[in-house]
Amino acid sequence: MEQTATLLVCCPDRKGLVAALAQVLYGHGANILDADQHTDPVAGQFFQRIKFDMSELHTDRRSLETAISEVAGRFSMSWRIADGKNRFRTAIFVSKYDHCLYDLLLRQRAGELSTDFAMIISNHEDLRSVAEQFEVPFHHLPVTKETKPAQEREALSLLKTEGVDLVVLARYMQILSDDFLKAYDGQVINIHHSFLPAFMGSKPYHRAFERGVKLIGATAHYATADLDEGPIIEQDVVRCSHRDSVQDLVRKGRDLEKVVLGRAVRWHLDDRILVYDNKTVVFN
Repeated sequence: MEQTATLLVCCPDRKGLVAALAQVLYGHGANILDADQHTDPVAGQFFQRIKFDMSELHTDRRSLETAISEVAGRFSMSWRIADGKNRFRTAIFVSKYDHCLYDLLLRQRAGELSTDFAMIISNHEDLRSVAEQFEVPFHHLPVTKETKPAQEREALSLLKTEGVDLVVLARYMQILSDDFLKAYDGQVINIHHSFLPAFMGSKPYHRAFERGVKLIGATAHYATADLDEGPIIEQDVVRCSHRDSVQDLVRKGRDLEKVVLGRAVRWHLDDRILVYDNKTVVFN
């Protein structure tokens, strides 16, 4: 039986990188199943994703990681290994909109998302019935200006207690604090209902309508302290025209939001994303 793992690396580009990584894996009995790489000639950076089988290792996992670490030291390489046996635990944050929530829950039920949903957290009660329908624990943490710090601490406590690895903001209409984002650095995915960097912030469909745009979009990105400026994972667009009302733009945009967020979450769960310089490399 295969025991898969994924190695992700990033380092300054130089000769011998691919050979060095392949040799260390081969030398320990790992069988490479898939490999993809990218070089950014402007930044001078090299990126690679290697999926491999560990079922016939000549040594143990620790010895393999030690050998990879030695290679990484020679090439000034940052790296991580994701074990295929480890299943992510994910929390979904929502407010009142249910389209992204339903889509994620259905994708997970269909086997498209390799994760367990540990909980749904909301600042409103509206979607409790959806959580109950899918048998996911629901936590109502109402947020006001006065209660926000305490409620974020409670949310973090819940996430830590349940061993949550990933937080998905599925149209959660609150801005998370810097402290919260530091606690889950690089592990918070947000869906924004515009084609960033256009129309950051609130009511992007209304502002798109006022500008008479011919394309609207949706953007999934990692949340950072800079609102709507985190590394972009995925985007998509749909055409619109002078005939479309704000409500038409919202309707079209919701379809995009579901698809774009679903892709971004799946790629994160499959360890296909590397972040650098506020950008991402996504291995498809």
